[in-house]
Amino acid sequence: MSAATALAPVAAGLLAAFVGFASSFAVVLAGFTAVGASPAEAASGLLAVSVAMGLGGIVMSLRTRMPISIAWSTPGSALLAGGAAPEGGFAAAVGAFLVSGALIAGAGLWRPLGRAVAAIPPALANAMLAGVLLPLCLAPVAAVAGMPALALPVVIAWAVMAKLNRLLAVPAAVLLAVALVAATATLPPGLIAGSIMPAPVLVVPEFRPAALIGIALPLFIVTMASQNIPGIAVLNANGYRPEPGPLFTATGIFTVLAAPFGAHAVNLAAITAAICAGPEAHPDPARRWPAALVAGAGYVVLGLGAGAAAAFVAAAPPVLIQAVAGLALLGAFGSALMAAVQGPGEREAAVVCFLVAAGGLTLFGIGGAFWGLLAGLALRVLARWRGA
Repeated sequence: MSAATALAPVAAGLLAAFVGFASSFAVVLAGFTAVGASPAEAASGLLAVSVAMGLGGIVMSLRTRMPISIAWSTPGSALLAGGAAPEGGFAAAVGAFLVSGALIAGAGLWRPLGRAVAAIPPALANAMLAGVLLPLCLAPVAAVAGMPALALPVVIAWAVMAKLNRLLAVPAAVLLAVALVAATATLPPGLIAGSIMPAPVLVVPEFRPAALIGIALPLFIVTMASQNIPGIAVLNANGYRPEPGPLFTATGIFTVLAAPFGAHAVNLAAITAAICAGPEAHPDPARRWPAALVAGAGYVVLGLGAGAAAAFVAAAPPVLIQAVAGLALLGAFGSALMAAVQGPGEREAAVVCFLVAAGGLTLFGIGGAFWGLLAGLALRVLARWRGA
């Protein structure tokens, strides 16, 4: 075995950790802030979710001897970022995170719940996700209009790198944004003085009905439909056949354990899973699982720097951070929108779901994601009834 082959799992794992963290940490922080987290709570949440997905990947890969990659729920973060702070603030959001984690664990333990999630029409689940992502994906346009000197170079760097290596496009944009902010903004003293690792902040959860319906339920649905189920598909495509139930349960348990410190959700990885489970990690499929171990360790190490990441985001112009987050979500938005409207029989209901979710409708303290899904389901039932 050559040295390059022996080191391939290490290189793949490090790449997966870097891409996974750098491409969406801004989205995660934006989500925590939108639902009422203070800067210290947002940093704690980023630390907790990074450690949870790192340890989760290590534990599950060791148990199965398969490259089981765990990631934070980027669609879930986008859902939070597109909403507003619930009644009860971040404590109510943490209560919703706990319930969502329990539902994810329950989907693995209790098959009827898993089947109920699978029964949600994919077109509507994708339409809801696309509606939540739309405002964030418009952020790069607003940033270029508002501060072209900073935003335009970031967008150009993303576009050029996307042609060379799509996986590195968002990290390249992040690195350039960091350099531009460092050159033009006044960074907080703590970023340089050593407060890189944040102190974990324990948040006592509150269980408010509006937050459970408006955050926990949509978070559960998008995490299962957009992360866990595709994660299983990526593993299957690379020749691995793990039992899905225990994996779903494990991600739910790690979510529940991390939620009191501000973490929203961890789940099976999809894009980064392809790095660790593919032939680039090792020619022999039986020897690829150490790549997921390395990725897990990388997430833990990167999570320890969550304080610096949060301080940087706080110092940067908000519109620039939103632009970077929007670039990170363009691929997910395009895939969700295409999947939502590709079936003619579901198209009308999916479009209604998309528009309601994107419109930001809030009733009884419950955000547009839930109402969009409900509107789409209602129109779908009506269409089936008319055609009966």
